[in-house]
Amino acid sequence: MSIKERFFRVSHLLFIIFVLAELLLPAHSRRPPLTGYALGFAAAVDVLLILISAVSRDKKRITMFNDLGTVIFAVLLIWELLTAKFNVVKPVLFPPLGILVHQFIEDIPEIANNIVSSLGIILEGYLLGLLGIPAGLFLATDKRISAVSGHVAGFLGAIPPIVYIPYGIALLPTFRSVSVLVIFLATFWPVFMGTISGVNHVDKRILDSARVLNLSRLSTIFHVILPASLTQIFVGANLGLCISFILLTSAEMIGARAGLGFYVKNYSDLGDYTRAIVGIVIIGVVVVLSTWLVSLIQKRLLRWQS
Repeated sequence: MSIKERFFRVSHLLFIIFVLAELLLPAHSRRPPLTGYALGFAAAVDVLLILISAVSRDKKRITMFNDLGTVIFAVLLIWELLTAKFNVVKPVLFPPLGILVHQFIEDIPEIANNIVSSLGIILEGYLLGLLGIPAGLFLATDKRISAVSGHVAGFLGAIPPIVYIPYGIALLPTFRSVSVLVIFLATFWPVFMGTISGVNHVDKRILDSARVLNLSRLSTIFHVILPASLTQIFVGANLGLCISFILLTSAEMIGARAGLGFYVKNYSDLGDYTRAIVGIVIIGVVVVLSTWLVSLIQKRLLRWQS
């Protein structure tokens, strides 16, 4: 790729416009906009885009990240114009970017503790929910049991796991264990149904070949059916992960004393919407990074398909 293709992008132009707007347009917000923090954050994003453009050899990846940067800088520019520069929106509800970045830096220890709390619950419940894979594999290999299991799973999976919270609070010793139960239910049924769907759609010719080779049932399941079903299994796993984050955040807003949902709910109740916005953004980042990690595992395990 030429230097022009790598570095002359709309994202960098928007970054320059953002810097000029910050430096040249006077601020009209009631609170000091802390312009230095806003410029520092924007500069960090642009440096990251430059590094990706300089190091990566994949033109599509460079284009994708720079397009994402274009969206980010456009949002930041509009946000600053509406808040710090023209004071169009209520500053209490929508503080300038610099104030948000400053608040995030101040709250890094607290945010880190809440991230660890939320991810710990997600990890426990999600790993337990992945038991739906072996359960689906063994039940779906029998046609009669598979048919019944599919209907049962369809019924139980349609019940929102969050409705079990009152019973979980009555039966389990801590709110954390209740949250793990909710995440387990949110993960198990999508994974279980995805596994059954994957098994049911395995090419019959592959199964016939396994029978010709006189493979045992276990060998057929783990060496033939499981690899052929991975695509549908990951569909269920990704769905379960997204639902888990939604339910965990909701549960943390109800009765938790830690976690990202608690962070947002606690400070919004106190009227501190700066911290509430920071928490909302952090939740989005954590969810995106988690789903990205799962997608990397999926690409690794399904690399033979390409």
